[in-house]
Amino acid sequence: MKILALDTSTEYLSLALWQDGTVLARDLHAGQRHAELMLPLLGEMLAEAGLVLKDMDGVAFGAGPGSFTGLRIGCGVAQGLAFGAGLPVVGVGTLLALAASSGHDKVIACIDARMGEVYHAAYVREGAAWQVIHVPGLYAPQDAPLVDGAGWIGAGSGWLAYPEVLPLRYDGKLRQVMPDVFPHAREIAALAAPLFVRGEGQAAAEAAPLYIRNKVALKMSERST
Repeated sequence: MKILALDTSTEYLSLALWQDGTVLARDLHAGQRHAELMLPLLGEMLAEAGLVLKDMDGVAFGAGPGSFTGLRIGCGVAQGLAFGAGLPVVGVGTLLALAASSGHDKVIACIDARMGEVYHAAYVREGAAWQVIHVPGLYAPQDAPLVDGAGWIGAGSGWLAYPEVLPLRYDGKLRQVMPDVFPHAREIAALAAPLFVRGEGQAAAEAAPLYIRNKVALKMSERST
């Protein structure tokens, strides 16, 4: 099984070529340059691996939530690559990929959503599978869903954006905060692999981002209308 994975949901760009668990990965701080940097970097990786796009069995991408523009770019590139090579596509939730990227088993994943809010989800890993404790949602940090028990890891840029509010919300629940962790294509590929094996990949035209914030382009005063 060979999978090309990409993520553009945050200011970081990450790419991975996953071959039966062996991974060639790249990541860099792209800012707003994802579209400019992605294809040249992908070409370099394929050349290094001695592969071409049609050698892949599928394309996986970070479906969201995250940066509105980044999600559109990631989904569009995944669709274009998959369509051109006749490959299926799998979209993987970025908050789940963030939890997996932390390297821990009890994770409160938060990505800064701007506008005084965070994209939030909570997961517990049991063996090779992840149990969803709280599904992805959009919250003011002081209203983020609570969790049971202690020993949780806080991961993602939301913890950097709200370094006082979120730890106070989860007072007594946290073991560690990892604000610099971001969703990585390496984990997206690993999470997508069993879906491809089960034949759950989509046609390129059916792939879609997960925005959560439907009125993302509106001002705060307009979003309540």
